[in-house]
Amino acid sequence: MTETLFRDDAYLREATARIVSADESGVVTDRSNFYPRAGGQPGDSGVLRWAGGEAAITEAVKGEGDAIIHKLAEGSPLPAPGTEVTLVLDWARRHRHMRMHTSMHLLCSLIPGAGVTGGQIGADKSRLDFDLAEPPTKESLTEKLNALIAADHPISETWITEAELDANPGLVRTLSVQPPRGAGRVRLVRIGALDAPVDLQPCGGTHVRSTREIGRVEVLKLENKGRQNRRISIALVEE
Repeated sequence: MTETLFRDDAYLREATARIVSADESGVVTDRSNFYPRAGGQPGDSGVLRWAGGEAAITEAVKGEGDAIIHKLAEGSPLPAPGTEVTLVLDWARRHRHMRMHTSMHLLCSLIPGAGVTGGQIGADKSRLDFDLAEPPTKESLTEKLNALIAADHPISETWITEAELDANPGLVRTLSVQPPRGAGRVRLVRIGALDAPVDLQPCGGTHVRSTREIGRVEVLKLENKGRQNRRISIALVEE
């Protein structure tokens, strides 16, 4: 089991840990600030450092059970089990993923009632696919997204039981991927006020603390990917 430090603090850029195992498939540590690839969000990359050595982490992925595997660049040295190491995020990349992921939640809030059939988060461009006959125009979506961002809504999280989720099936927007079960509880990400959220849905990814931190975004294009499957692509606008 790897303790998931990013769950408690998505802004933790460095963390110390101990090696549990290390082989050609990657390195497992007892704790990690690296998000493993899941739910359309890429796994984090960065650097693994220890006394006398370091290696580039190309991506974090899920392993057996609750383990996180840190995949290393080909030919990297391997620290021995028990070695104390420092995990250093590629923070610029991770922060873009956090901004993008939060933007995806805002996009969902602007298309109520439509199920999400797929999605992918990237540092440069992201997309969501909706079960939707006719989406709004990209100009109107861009305007509304940036208005929500400028409103500086806070982002928070809470946990509910699986039974509570079953009693509120409308919280789940994704049709292709369901929230992970088995732990007895599900993490909800809330954008906005407690009593009147802009968006509230199960999510295990990393997000910024407030919408203003996202910065300006632009809806790049709307594509028809099936009879009622509409793909909406967005990008961060760097000023």
